[in-house]
Amino acid sequence: MTSEAEDGPFFLEKVSVLGDSDDEYQYEEVPVDDLSVGSTDHLDGFDKTILSIEESKQDEKAAICVEGPPVASLIHRPEVIDDFVRNFLLRMGMKRTLQSFQTEWYEMQQKGLLGNEDIGVVPDAYCRNQTLGDEVKRLKSELQKYMTAANKAKDTHVKLQKERDFHRINHKRAVQEKNRLITDIKRLKKHYNSYEPTLRELKHKYELAMKEKMLTKLERDRAVGQVTGLQATLRNLETGKEVMLPPVSGYRAQRSANRDGPTQSSLREARGSVENKREQPKTSNTQDSEFPTDSRVNPYLTHVKGPPTHLTRTGGFRQTGSIRGHDLAISSVSLHPRKQIAVTTSDDHQWKMWAVPSGDIIMTGEGHTDWISDSDFHPSGAQLATSSGDACVKVWDFSKASCVLTLPDHTHAVWGVSWHSCGDFLASCSMDNTSKIWDVHSERCRSTLRGHADSVNSIQFLHFANTLLTASADKTLSLWDARTGLCAQTFYGHLHSVNNAVFNLKGDTIGSCDSYGTVKFWDVRHVAPMITVDVGPHPANRVAFDPSGHLLAVASNDGTIKMVEVGTSDVTMLAGHDDAVQAVTFDIGGQFMLSGGSDGSMRVWS
Repeated sequence: MTSEAEDGPFFLEKVSVLGDSDDEYQYEEVPVDDLSVGSTDHLDGFDKTILSIEESKQDEKAAICVEGPPVASLIHRPEVIDDFVRNFLLRMGMKRTLQSFQTEWYEMQQKGLLGNEDIGVVPDAYCRNQTLGDEVKRLKSELQKYMTAANKAKDTHVKLQKERDFHRINHKRAVQEKNRLITDIKRLKKHYNSYEPTLRELKHKYELAMKEKMLTKLERDRAVGQVTGLQATLRNLETGKEVMLPPVSGYRAQRSANRDGPTQSSLREARGSVENKREQPKTSNTQDSEFPTDSRVNPYLTHVKGPPTHLTRTGGFRQTGSIRGHDLAISSVSLHPRKQIAVTTSDDHQWKMWAVPSGDIIMTGEGHTDWISDSDFHPSGAQLATSSGDACVKVWDFSKASCVLTLPDHTHAVWGVSWHSCGDFLASCSMDNTSKIWDVHSERCRSTLRGHADSVNSIQFLHFANTLLTASADKTLSLWDARTGLCAQTFYGHLHSVNNAVFNLKGDTIGSCDSYGTVKFWDVRHVAPMITVDVGPHPANRVAFDPSGHLLAVASNDGTIKMVEVGTSDVTMLAGHDDAVQAVTFDIGGQFMLSGGSDGSMRVWS
């Protein structure tokens, strides 16, 4: 487009040039070569204007082509008068009037009675009035709809207001109730705090009453034993025969000056005459006790019967009680030889005495400075021996409710203790690879059993005999003569550290377990393995025979107790502990079983 077209529209004006001005104007000659073919400078003003208009039209056409095809528009033609009337009559439903109108209209049209103004279009005023009427009807309909919606919204608003008021009232009532409850709770807390000292005092009195009850029972048993001994002595004097005194059921709380136990007295009475029994007691406080002979009969053999069918079948034992005894793991559980009383030891440096199965606490012992690993009742039931990680063995007297003897000769932690059936000797095993036999009368170590190459993990006296059984981390079991301190037999077969080993009541079978869950049964007479049962891979911590000797309970580290039948090697599982089971034991009658675990609880199974 030329520069003139870009400046705006052009106006042509006719101008007359006077002839006398030609002489005064100085013309300049333009050479022909300066006019180029593509240039428009040589055109005059009118031609330039025409060219600019054509270029503008071409640009508009190009723009229209780019924008797309034109959009069709609807042309509204106004109605003629007769069509307006027809439409009105049809809309009003006046068909007969419509027929009459059409007849008369055509007649008048044929006769030429209608002029051009009569058959023309309807004036805009009528069309506009009709359009406005239709709009008014539509607006009235919408107004009615809006009024209906407004009324509905008004009803909803009123309903919501009522619900709001209702919830406000409920909220106020709830707040008032909450404030009242808070006041009651504060009052009850204050009331409860006022009762706490009374509860502590009552609990202390209850524990003292239970201790007194226990001590009274022990005194009664001791008195009954003394009466029985006196009656036997009178019969002996009357008949003039030598009679063995029966075992004294109560243990003397205060030892005589000669410090002899009931077994030593029986030996002297069996050797001498009746007059020799009345000899004066010796006053030496360092006199050692004598080991009894091995010819005595085991009275527990009467408890050995056939296989208990109600225990060996699957699910024979059921958990009937649970006692939350300690804050830390329970390491051992021991049962009183004649009463339903149990003692638990724990990693919390305490041992506790419980009534079974009621779970009432009787006594608590504190004195060890480290975890307590094991405990064992004196054969008379009047004393308790405990072993601990503080490398000490302690003897506790229930009648005095205190520790009466401490044996500190071990150099490392002590794993287990076991009383001799005569009650005069105590055996212990330790992490220092040795076992020791203690004389409780002379309060000294009688002998040290050396032979294991690693920690001695468990120890047990054979019932009514002088034979000791030890289990060690060197993968072996050993039988020892307590009188000489020499190893009599060694059992080989375990591939891992042996955690525990026990005799059955007959004393002819040994059950052992190791750290990989392998359980072995050994024939004592043939010194050979009988059966091997794998209850792993979790470690087996402790084993216990039932009184019949046909069932072995295994405390497993997976939180279960494995029940192994000796004859068939069948294994059943008892689950109940929340953590590893560390201890298991049967009562002498075989009616129930106790277990202790790392969850700090003792479970009763029957």
